[in-house]
Amino acid sequence: MAKQSVGERVRSSWDRLSKIPGGKKLFTVMVGRMAPYTGTIGAKTLELRPGYAKVELKDRKHVRNHLNCVHAIALANLGELATGLAMMASLPEDARGILSGIEMQYHKKARGTLTAECHCNPPSTSETMDYKVVGEIKDASGTLVTTATALWRIGPRKTV
Repeated sequence: MAKQSVGERVRSSWDRLSKIPGGKKLFTVMVGRMAPYTGTIGAKTLELRPGYAKVELKDRKHVRNHLNCVHAIALANLGELATGLAMMASLPEDARGILSGIEMQYHKKARGTLTAECHCNPPSTSETMDYKVVGEIKDASGTLVTTATALWRIGPRKTV
């Protein structure tokens, strides 16, 4: 039996876990185990479907900087998570993806609960190609605080 692709694993895990109490948090923990650094910020996936992800980050001391706001790298991590989930949930089963670049624009200090959203056009092939994906991070009032522009390299999955 062939190993499940990343896209299949993300979609099936979300479909199974998001319906049970605490399942969304459990899903995000699973993602953090797949990509350990991603799990360090303690974000929670709220919604996920091919081409769309919405994740939330609670403001707490662990993610703050010396200016008493959410650290720039925690915001980059949140942007990578949102763009990555939207893209990975979209992948054809014979494809895989890796972040090859990320650009951040910080519009204002990020404080309070933050929500990152990403809409993207799902790849229809595993042909090697770069996809530019934009995620927006907003505060609880809906004000845009950060824009993450991620470059995801999609290509054929290696089979063993």
